[in-house]
Amino acid sequence: MIYKTYTYLIATPLFLIMSVICGSITALAGIVGDRKYVAHYVPQFWSWFTCFIYLIPITVTGRENIDPKQTYVFMPNHQGYFDIFLVYAYLGHKFKWMMKDYLRNIPFIGYACYKSGHVYIGESVSSIAKAVEESRENLEHNMSMCIFPEGTRTRDGKVGEFKRGAFLLATQLERPIVPITINGSYNVFNRNATMVSHHSMELIIHKPIPYEDFRGKSSKVLIKEVREIICESLKLDENVDTE
Repeated sequence: MIYKTYTYLIATPLFLIMSVICGSITALAGIVGDRKYVAHYVPQFWSWFTCFIYLIPITVTGRENIDPKQTYVFMPNHQGYFDIFLVYAYLGHKFKWMMKDYLRNIPFIGYACYKSGHVYIGESVSSIAKAVEESRENLEHNMSMCIFPEGTRTRDGKVGEFKRGAFLLATQLERPIVPITINGSYNVFNRNATMVSHHSMELIIHKPIPYEDFRGKSSKVLIKEVREIICESLKLDENVDTE
């Protein structure tokens, strides 16, 4: 009950205020042409601040597996709303999100993401082709990409079916794939929840799969390989601590 009261009276109002401030700064940075520094570090701070004010304990392992000078296609499982904050704040690598087109309609945040160079993707062939080109441009400017291969948040905490499109994109972009396992985000704020719950989160960064290792593989084989890596480190916890 104490935590619920804290989230209503303190954490959530601060989160909303900071979202407007950071979203406005990020959008302005994108308008003036900055898509690499301000447009990265401000959302990173916003994500860290969000985890901090909601008192979420964070554990990160495997950061040594990624080279800050290399660009990758990161592929995390998708447990809940806090996945974005966890990855953005604690991955320790510059990247742009690939996200569904309807997310651009989120007030402040959607426009800020657009102006800062994140890639929106729709269902049409032309939209997918445009997303590939925009992603390639990001990679050429030393900016990695991050894609949720499930395409949507899990309904039960388990890893859902991976969409073939994410792997076709990774193959076309010719960059190493980095599987990422997220634990605990489902317990913090999943798609069925109405408010944030107090629970720890864990980010596990696995070793990259070089492009040379999956070039020529069928998407079905690659999907199975990446999904198995993520699932091996998945921890299912049905108990949500709300106090």
